[in-house]
Formats: sequence, structure tokens, C-alpha cells
Amino acid sequence: MRKFFSSRNLVILVICLVLSIGLISATAAMRSRRARPTLIQRVSNDVAGFGNTVLSVPANGVGGFFSSVRDLLNTYQENNYLKSRVHRLNSTEVQNQALKSENQQLKKQLKLNATLTDYNKINATVLNRTPSNWQQQLIINKGSLAGVKKNMSVVVDQGLVGRISEVNATNSKVELITDSGDDASRFAVQVAGEKQTINGLISGYNNANSELEMGNLTANDKIKKGTPVMTSGLGGITPKGLYVGKVTSVSGTAGGTASQINIKPAADTKTITAVTVIEKK
Repeated sequence: MRKFFSSRNLVILVICLVLSIGLISATAAMRSRRARPTLIQRVSNDVAGFGNTVLSVPANGVGGFFSSVRDLLNTYQENNYLKSRVHRLNSTEVQNQALKSENQQLKKQLKLNATLTDYNKINATVLNRTPSNWQQQLIINKGSLAGVKKNMSVVVDQGLVGRISEVNATNSKVELITDSGDDASRFAVQVAGEKQTINGLISGYNNANSELEMGNLTANDKIKKGTPVMTSGLGGITPKGLYVGKVTSVSGTAGGTASQINIKPAADTKTITAVTVIEKK
């Protein structure tokens, strides 16, 4: 009896194995012959694909946004770098132009020194000047230690520009010839008329025309346009014969004679960077 049941169990086991192998083989064959997945698989695949598409759009958008922000920041930094380079180049160019202009004026002052054989000469550079008194005064880098004295004349290669009004140990203040203030010292000048020499004083400065005004004339005479105006030496402060400018016109005439003479200054006092302080030997 025990042997029978043992044989029956063996038969059942063999039958189950055969059925299992057959079912697996049939399933494999059906899958290999099937051209498309089942309906459930297709629906699942479509849902999964749609979900991936929906999720990829904002993900790609966020990625593109951060990429654009990064590019914008890079462009901004590059733009700032280029602006700083341009600013440095412009500053360098301005400095070079200023140095070139100052070098040219210094060379002119050296040439001027060769002609001022009758004067003691002190070369100086302009330290500063303020906008409020741009036409009135400037500060130079030479003082009493260099031999500068009050009332010494200050010239450039074109002519007279002023006189020393205040002296310190290492710097001095220059009162410009264009100073028209009430406290300004008047420069004694003269001009040749048709018949005689006319003396007078620099009495003012016309900012609109950038011209000196000569008043207090000592004689009435006709004066030609372009006639040179020189210092007269009267008063003993400014040496005689320093070039001041040339006549541009006369005003307040009566019978063809002038009561005021308008003068174009020899030098542009707005752009002075180097001067020579002189004193008669």
C-alpha cells in the first residue's frame, strides 16, 4: 500500500511538471507571435508617456530659465568689465593729453627764458585754481624759498598773465590780469596812437567777449585795430615792455578818438599750467 501511494505521487508530480512546461512554452510562443501589447499594457504605456511629457515641459522650462539667467549674468559681468576697460582707457588718454599739453607749455617757457636776458627768472607750475575765482587767481608751486617776491610779474611765452599777490614759503598766489574784482591791482599799460602814445590802466575784463578793457586814457588819438598793447612801467611795479595783447576795437568814441580800448589778451589764462616769474635785474 505504501509503495502504491509512492508511485501515484510520482506520477502526479511528473504530470504537473509536464503541464507546467507546456504552459510556459505556450505562453512564450503566444508572446513571440503577438504583434502588439495587450490593451492594459498599451493603456499603461500611454499614461506613463503622457505623464513623462507633462513633467518634462516644466522641467525643461526651469532648466532653460536658469540657463538664461546664467547667460544674462555672464553678459552683465562682461559688460561691466568692458565698461571699466573703456573708463581706464579714457582716463589714460585724458592724462596723456594733459601731460602733453603741460610738456608743450614747459618747452615754451624754456624758450621764453632764453629771451628774458634782462630778468631774473623762476619757472613754476600751477598747483590749483578754484571755479569761483577761475579768472582772478591761481596758485603756483614756488614761494619765498625759491626767491619769489610780492608784485613780481608772471608771464608765459605769449605774454603777461599776472603778478604775484601773496607769497608763502613753498607756494605763491598769482593775481591774473583778467581779475576785474574791486580789490584787483590795475596794470599800467600803453598803446601807440596815430600821433602819440596813450597810457592807461587795465580797468576790467569782459567775460562775454573774453577781452580786457583799457580805461583812464591819458590822451585822445585814433588807434588802429591790431595795435599791440604793452606794459608802461608806470608806478614801478610791473616792468615796461611786457606784451599784454592787441587792440580789437575802441568804444565810447568822440570825434574819432577812443575813451575805452578793448584788448584781446596775449595768453588764454583759462588753460595755464606753467608760468615764469620774472624780476628786472
